Amino acid sequence: MIRTEGLTKRFGQLTAVDNLNIHVQKGEIYGFLGPNGAGKTTTAMMILGLLKPTEGRVKLFGKYLEEDYFNIKRRIGVLSEFQYLYDEMTAYEYLRFFGNLYQVDDIDKRITQVLGLVNLDHRKHELLRGYSKGMKQKLGMARAMLHDPELLLLDEPVSSLDPYGIKEIRDIILEENRKGRTFLISSHILSEIERTCHRIGIMNKGRLVAEDTMADLRRRLMDEVELNITLEQESEAVTKALQEKPYVSSVQVNGKEYVVKTKTDKDYRGEISRTIAAAGGVVVEIHRHEMSLEEAFVTITDKNISLLAKEGVA
Repeated sequence: MIRTEGLTKRFGQLTAVDNLNIHVQKGEIYGFLGPNGAGKTTTAMMILGLLKPTEGRVKLFGKYLEEDYFNIKRRIGVLSEFQYLYDEMTAYEYLRFFGNLYQVDDIDKRITQVLGLVNLDHRKHELLRGYSKGMKQKLGMARAMLHDPELLLLDEPVSSLDPYGIKEIRDIILEENRKGRTFLISSHILSEIERTCHRIGIMNKGRLVAEDTMADLRRRLMDEVELNITLEQESEAVTKALQEKPYVSSVQVNGKEYVVKTKTDKDYRGEISRTIAAAGGVVVEIHRHEMSLEEAFVTITDKNISLLAKEGVA
C-alpha cells in the first residue's frame, strides 16, 4: 500500500530523512512514531507528494507517486494535527465544499454518514467558529473519510479529545480497518498506538531505528522477564528455592510480594509455580510484566542516540 525506497530529504546540511525504507501493507494499521524532529512530518509530506525527495521514491497502491499523482491522491484521506477550518461555514457546508472537490456521489447521504460516525450530525448546521478543538478534530476525521479513501494518513488523530472522544476515534479506526481500510497513524499518545496498530515503525534523527509488531519489539528489547508474584505468606524456603534456579536472575521480597526476574528464552511461570508449591508456598497471583510501548520507545530511541554519538553523528 505504501512503500518508500531509500527516501531521503536534505535541507542544506541537515538530513531530515535518511535512506528510509518502510512498507505499510494493505489492510494494516501502522503506527509511525518518533521524538520531535525525528523526520515523521517530512516523511508524510513526501508520501503525499507535497515535498520532493532529495533521493529515493515513494510507491502507493503499487505505482510510483509521480506516475499517476492525481488519481493516487484521490485514494488517500488525510487528517493533520492542526485543523484549518472556515469559521463562517457550518460543518455541513464545509463537508459539502470538499465533497464537491472530490466529486462524491450522493453527497448529502455521505455527509450524514461521516458526521454520524464522529457524533456531530446534530451540530452540522452550527458555525465552525463555535466548535471546540475536540469537535474540530472530529470534523477533520469526517472530512478525511468523506470521499471513502482506501488509505488514511492520520497525524495526532486524538489530539484535543477527551477520553470519550478518544474512544470514539479509536472505535472508528478499528471498525474502518475491519472493512479493509489501511491506516498510517502518527501520535504521541502511545497507549492509543499500542491499542490499535498492527505494526510500529520508530524514527529517530531521520532514520528508521525499529519496525516490528509490539510483541516482537518486547522480545527484542527485554533482557529479562519480570514476574510479580503474591503468596499467601512470606517464606524463606520459597525465596531460597527460587534463588537456586538457573533461569532466575534475581528475587526481591517485600512481605508476601515477590518480584522474580527470569531469562527471556521461554515462559517460566509454570516452573516457578511448581517450585513455590514444592517449597511449601501457595501462589495467590502471578503476573508477567509486559513492556509498554512507552518503555520500548524510550529504550529504542535512547539506544539509537547512544549509537549515533559513538559514530560521531549526534
